[in-house]
Amino acid sequence: MQLTPSLHRIGNDIVAAYLIVTAEGITVVDAGLPGFHRDLRRELAGIGRTLDDIRGVVLTHGDSDHVGFAERLRREHGVPVYVHAADAARARGGEKPKTPLGPVRLGPLLQFAAYGARKGIRPQWLTAVEEVSGGDVLPLPGEPRVIDMPGHSPGSVAVYSPAAAAIFVGDALTTRHVLTGRSGPGPAPFTDDPAEAIASLDRIAALPAAWVLPGHGPAFHGSPAEAVAAVRAASS
Repeated sequence: MQLTPSLHRIGNDIVAAYLIVTAEGITVVDAGLPGFHRDLRRELAGIGRTLDDIRGVVLTHGDSDHVGFAERLRREHGVPVYVHAADAARARGGEKPKTPLGPVRLGPLLQFAAYGARKGIRPQWLTAVEEVSGGDVLPLPGEPRVIDMPGHSPGSVAVYSPAAAAIFVGDALTTRHVLTGRSGPGPAPFTDDPAEAIASLDRIAALPAAWVLPGHGPAFHGSPAEAVAAVRAASS
């Protein structure tokens, strides 16, 4: 799905991953679920590109519904996969702390489970990663900059691309709650430290972006400040 000529989304409002498309190549931000590999190929074919145009994958964190096809790209095409050092073990299948579910509605929960089953809920964990830290500007198309966003996980990050006027937030916030179906910017479920996640939003609020792109829910076409204010209102 094209958002702008330089921004594409694969997946849907339940789980999403993104492409930054430039003349020099493509950066993938998050890798969704394993079955997204077919969606990735289809999206690339639609714009006359191939897997060989991908220069790197940047993960916003190491959870199973974000690592998706990353290991397959790394293994089969030599594509480097970047993840924050604090989530490197998680991206390799390391232990994740149990978190309270919070509110749940049966319909959205079943939708999430069914979509996961269709797209391959069994994780394909990374066997090698390139570790990054907050402040790093990666040598990839779109000049993605890593912004520390601890809370959802210790190594959660946002990925800011000035060239694409977009910030990719992973699960730092959501625009569709996968367990309740609530729409609009709000806190994400399955968060290790909810208070820290809310505090981390200050790190993106002032960025000059036109798109805020979460791992779950529709793209937010507006400023990070507007998205952050909506999350804080929903969490109060």
